[in-house]
Amino acid sequence: MPTSFVEHRLPSRHAVYLCLPDGRVPGDTGVVLYDARYDRTGDLRHVLARDERHAAAMADAYARLTNRVGVVEVSSGGGTTYVVGGLGEAYASSVPLLVLVTDIHRDSRGTGALTEIDQRALFSAATKAQYVVESAADLPADVHDDTTAVPSHRPAADDDAVRRAGEILVGARGPAILAGGGVHTSAAYRQLADVAEALGAGVATTIHGKGAIAETHPCALGIAGNNGGGRGVNAFLAGADVVLLVGTRANATDTDSFASPPRTATVIAIDIDPDRAGRNYPGAHRLVGDAATVLGALAGVLSAIGSDERERRVAAIAHARDDRRTDPGVTPAAGQLLARDVVLALRDVAGDDTVVVADPGTPTPNLASHWTVRQPGRTTVVPRGHGPMGYAIPGAVGAAFARPGRPVLAFTADGSFAMACGELETVARFELPIVFVQFTNHSLGWIKMLQHLYTDRRYFGVDPGPIDAVGVARACGLAAVRVTDLDELRGTVREAFATGRPTYVDVEVPHLIDDVPPVPSWHRALDGDTTRPVY
Repeated sequence: MPTSFVEHRLPSRHAVYLCLPDGRVPGDTGVVLYDARYDRTGDLRHVLARDERHAAAMADAYARLTNRVGVVEVSSGGGTTYVVGGLGEAYASSVPLLVLVTDIHRDSRGTGALTEIDQRALFSAATKAQYVVESAADLPADVHDDTTAVPSHRPAADDDAVRRAGEILVGARGPAILAGGGVHTSAAYRQLADVAEALGAGVATTIHGKGAIAETHPCALGIAGNNGGGRGVNAFLAGADVVLLVGTRANATDTDSFASPPRTATVIAIDIDPDRAGRNYPGAHRLVGDAATVLGALAGVLSAIGSDERERRVAAIAHARDDRRTDPGVTPAAGQLLARDVVLALRDVAGDDTVVVADPGTPTPNLASHWTVRQPGRTTVVPRGHGPMGYAIPGAVGAAFARPGRPVLAFTADGSFAMACGELETVARFELPIVFVQFTNHSLGWIKMLQHLYTDRRYFGVDPGPIDAVGVARACGLAAVRVTDLDELRGTVREAFATGRPTYVDVEVPHLIDDVPPVPSWHRALDGDTTRPVY
């Protein structure tokens, strides 16, 4: 039966099992599954969440940080419809999730039974595959045998294609690399640095790829694109004659509307998915295979450039890295702090082993631009597949289970808080060592900023009423405080990290209209270019 599939397919030492209610705790159709697990609690870690979408976010963050499959279980009906939102983010971001769904009795199909829905059709838009298991005989043989149909080797690109790519890169006047989340999935950190160092190539990353190279490395540029991207970084990519894409969708946001790099550049694209490799850059030289394997092969065919040329290229990288807006030009009102100052202050407090999770809106561009990752590896989790609000609170739960014993810092905002605050009880129940920092600007700031720039300041549906986040967090069992001073902020977070007590910190910040984050298209709009970016 399905419970055996879960317990034997995903040993407890390798998986956190995320389970949740659908309003009936845990859901009528899942009662038998729960009962079968009653005597097996030692085999499986069970995390009861408060909402299906949030359970998916927990599993998503867990999977990103462990490179293992995240598992979420829901019941039929409301459980299935609610969880799809969380699965959509994982699907768009290439995060491995397994969702287990119970269903109504077979004899009840077509009778209009409570919670009846075509589950296969429902999940078809947000998952790669859907399976219906009606008996033990329906389980694939590889589940019983503890084997898998997935290749045990890392697929490599064609040797001739690798050699040709090497020739193109060596012949470039100013090569650049755009690295995405595929570098993390493949753990291709050393191979990426080897290629960059051999070429003296500047390495920019997408938000998913943040940490693919230490941002203190001489070849590191920082974040590219239209959400946290640096002005100099985007200009560097725009001016490169050859650009190597590694494990990235390279969509409009990643490339600042396909300007960085432009589609006129010579592009080499490494991706394990042949349908994604270079799909946004017609004519790209495609290297289909595992990122670490392909980069390793590529490094082996590169001839080193001369020391003078390397020195020139590294100097150009440093200039581009430093060419960004450093003066916010804003004086916060009494009781307010600037979001960038909050991020910079907490970067000073947090160790390099701190895991950081961020919501969309104010947190994302500020984290992307101002949080320096000093060692290669995935220590930041930002949902950029769909950019779902309310991800950071449950995502931090998954992060805490993925990296036990390590501090977790989550940046959220008042709009996202309202969508996910129920999971603070989950945090308290498991006594997870998470520090939450909320940026409060009393609006749905991102959308209001778009209306400010592109719809003639016709603000509509973006100003919800206030919620006392500190009061809610305390009611859920967390320590909670509202701070108005950077020193107080540092002290509060230091103490929380030292004690391991889950803590919620509310920070009042200016509206995005008054303190514009590093979103290049917004700065262009303020300079007179009101062409709205196309996603």
